[in-house]
This record gives sequence, structure tokens and C-alpha cells, in this order.
Amino acid sequence: MWHVTGSDMVQFSTLVIVSLLVAFYGGTFLISLRIGKKQENADGFMTAGNKLGFGVSAASMTATWIWASSMYASATSGYTYGISGPIHYGLWGALMILFIYPFGQRIRKVAPKAHTLAEVMYARHGRSSQLMLAGSNIVGSLISLMSNFLAGGLLIALLSPFNFIQGVFIVALGVLLYTLWSGFRASVLTDFVQLIGMLGAVAVLVPFIFFAAGFPAAFESGAGNLTAEQGNFFSSVAFFEQGAPYIAAVLAYAIGNQTIAQRLFAVREDLIKPTFITATVGYGATVIGVGMLGVLALYLGIEPMDGDVNNLIPQMAASYLPGILLAVFFVMIIGALSSTADSDLAALSSIVMTDVYGQAVAGKANANPRRMLLIGRVTMIVATAAAISLASLQLSILDLLVFVGALWGALVFPVIASFYWGKVTNKAFTVSVLVALAAFLPVRFSWVPMDGMFGILSDIVAVVGIGVVLGLMTFGFFGLKIAQIVGGLAIVLSAPFAIGFLHDYPTLSGSLVAYAVSTVVCFAMSVNQRETFDFELIKQRTGDFDEEEFPAVGASGK
Repeated sequence: MWHVTGSDMVQFSTLVIVSLLVAFYGGTFLISLRIGKKQENADGFMTAGNKLGFGVSAASMTATWIWASSMYASATSGYTYGISGPIHYGLWGALMILFIYPFGQRIRKVAPKAHTLAEVMYARHGRSSQLMLAGSNIVGSLISLMSNFLAGGLLIALLSPFNFIQGVFIVALGVLLYTLWSGFRASVLTDFVQLIGMLGAVAVLVPFIFFAAGFPAAFESGAGNLTAEQGNFFSSVAFFEQGAPYIAAVLAYAIGNQTIAQRLFAVREDLIKPTFITATVGYGATVIGVGMLGVLALYLGIEPMDGDVNNLIPQMAASYLPGILLAVFFVMIIGALSSTADSDLAALSSIVMTDVYGQAVAGKANANPRRMLLIGRVTMIVATAAAISLASLQLSILDLLVFVGALWGALVFPVIASFYWGKVTNKAFTVSVLVALAAFLPVRFSWVPMDGMFGILSDIVAVVGIGVVLGLMTFGFFGLKIAQIVGGLAIVLSAPFAIGFLHDYPTLSGSLVAYAVSTVVCFAMSVNQRETFDFELIKQRTGDFDEEEFPAVGASGK
């Protein structure tokens, strides 16, 4: 059934690994068959009728946010930055889920039956804003899909006779098998089942690995393996290289990610708050707990197999878990990556169905719901093939997550402002995002020397970004006046400490620059506008494709 390799790691036989995969993906496919409909509905395929209950919604929200990549990245953070690493990763990620819900309540109020945020941006502004948000989501979901396939390929290659590419194909085809059938409804229902198993497995497996590895004695005998910064819970390196960039990145994920938006549009409007609060707790506890395996590996002096930190979690599991529990671990990780991969496929299909075909090609009044279903399923197949190709590059999961989140920082203020402030125009939205991206890239990748005046200028703009991030977080809960006070104080208090060295952390400073530039440009281009948008128009311009009671929007978005 399984055997121990020369490195004392348990590895499954081909029969066992195939049996586990067939049981998992076969079971999820049977679930999707039970909820399938002979006459599938395009809107149900995308948002499940906008009335999901609390249990399924909270579980799906939690499972989507807890993906295999987040577990791997949390462990990487613990291994790289020491004891504070998983806290920086898991805590800020959890809090960002909490920060979504007040914005989510506003979004659902103005667009109760929308399918994508890009669809709402078209109703609010016009074509260019819609395409920018849709395009960024396509890129982000493809990267997310790729990273989950990557995690699955690494896991299967480490624990079985199959190689990495074979593992990627197995996971990709397994996820596609059940998601293709019923789209978003299959995703949320299987999320519920996967999450229950995932939480139970984490509660058992993480403590078992700790004690099998010699906890707590390992933390005393292995302290010499840590640098001073890794052993410091309040490490400035951990905060500036991991914590602070992730705060900014996850806020951008929360606002711009279609997998989150899709669940926001699906859950009953009165259940948004409890759904997101529950997901906050579930995500934080799970991801921080698993991330501590990276800290344990650091104390034990374990070197990642093949020098790849993405191997840490499966390596620790294979080294310290007996065969039965290793099988449970395997199913847990497969469930975690599948719950997010199916969400990415559902998100990508919704974007192409709604924003590409439903509005850009056919127009809302002329869109054929049956054709939309075919387009959605073809999109899933094409996206799976593209993600498989990208996964073969074996890029760093943690770097990808932070980079995409930072890139999306350019969209956060224009998107949020568009739901609250009637003066924001399509031109202001588009120009502010493009200018912010143009400022982000040279800072993030140090395309120009950062040791002179350009570095100081970058720091000044980044300090404004600090105020923007904290102000936006405050705004959702406490309103504009308090947000302005918090943002202003953040700028004043951080400037003396941040200016002069912030550019030494390109991931953080690049993200903050994107926030600052998009905010300043969008505000400057909007504040003197005389016309104010009527938000009631969004309800008329978005809604079900299987009904024809909503008028189409004009090209200008007015």
C-alpha cells in the first residue's frame, strides 16, 4: 500500500494514490450529478439564483479563501521569516475577509442581481472600466488556477510514483470533471463537503506532526537554526517583507477577485455579514495552524526537497505521519486546492459568459442563455489547458500571490469609489488605473535606480499609499470622516520613519505606490465633475440573462 523511502518519508503505491483520487473526485462528481439540471439555467450556473443560505455560503467562502497555495505559502512564510511568518500571512488574510463585508453590502444594494464586478462597472461607467476589471480577473484567476494545479502536482509527485506533470494533469482533469457539470452550484456544494473534511483534518494532523517531530523539545534544541530576525516575533524584516505587503495585497484581492465577488452575489443579501465573519475565523485558524509546520521545519533544520520551499508541507507530512494519516493529509490538500480551483473555473466562465459574450458581443438584450452555458463550459476547458501549461513553469506560489495582489492595488480605490461617489467617471477610472500601473512596475522591479531622488519620491508616494490603505479599511466600517482622519494621521505619523528606507522593500513600496497614484489621479479627475451618477440605474442595467425585463446599457454608461 505504501512504503518508506530512503529519506524516511512514506510514499503511496500507484494503487493507493489512484484509489484516493478516484474516491475524492468521483465523490465530488456524484455530488454535482445530484444537483445537475436537465434544463440548466445560465444565471444559476453563475450565481445559484442569488439566494444561497448561511451554511453553504460561509463554507464556500472559507474553502475558497483556504486554498492549497495559501497553506503552502503560509508554511513558506514561517520557514522564511520564523515564528511571526504564519501570523503575518494568516491573520492579515483573515482580517481582509472581514473588511470585505461592509463593501459587499453596498455592492449588493446597488447591484442585487449582478454576476460579476466587471458587469457592474459597465453599468456604472462603460466598456473600458469593465474590460480592465474583467481582464485583471482573468489574469488573476488563471494564476490562481495554475498555482493550485502546481501545488497538486508537487504533492502527487512527492507522495506517489507519478511525476509532477502527471500530477498536474490528474488534479486539473479531476476538478474540471465535476465543475463542468453544474458550474458555480457544483463549486459551492462541494466546497461545503471539502471544508468539513479539511477543518477536521487540520485539527488532527498539525498537532500530530508537531508531537511526532519532538515538540516542544524541538523548539529548544533547534533555536540555533534561526537568525535573530527569525527568532524575533516582532521582526521588522518579517513585517516589511511579508506582513505589510500582504495587508495591501489581500485588500486588493478582496475587492478585485471574481471568486469572492461571485459568492457575494450568490449569498442572500441579509446573510452577507455572518457569512464573512464566519469565514474570517475559519480561514485564520486553519492557515496559521498549517503555516506553523514551516516554523517547525525551520527549527528542525530541514532543507526543502530539491531546494523548493513549495515542497515543505508535503515533505513534513510524509516524514512524520503514518500511512493512514498521510492519506487523510493527502485528501485534505487535494480538497483545499480543488475548492479554489473550481471557484477559479466558475469565475472565469462567469466573466466570459457575462462580460465578453453577454455584453461585449451579443449585448444584454440579445444574449442567448443556452449559448452562454456552452461558452461557459468551453471557457472552463480552455482555462484548464492554459493553467496546466503555466503550472509546468513551477514558479514560487508566495511570490505570485503577493505580486498579483499588489498589481490589483491599482484598482481598489477606483472600484470602491465607483460604488459610493457619483462623480467618478469612466475616464477617471481608466486613466487612474493605467497611470498607477505605470508607476507600480518600475518601483516593484527596480527598473530605475532607487538610491537617489527617485527613491525618496517613491517613498513619499508610498506614504500616501499607507494613508489610503488604512483609510479604506476604516471607511467600510466607520464612514468617510473617520476614514479621512485615520488616513491623514497614518500619513503624518509614518512619514518620518518611512521616507528614506521604504524603497528598500520593492514589493511593499510598489503596492503602496499603486494605491496612492490611482487614488490621487481618480480623485483629481472626478472632484470637479458637475454630473452625479444615479445608482438606481445599475439595478436596471444588470440582472438575470434568462429574463428580458432589464434595459440594455448605452456605450457611455450614462
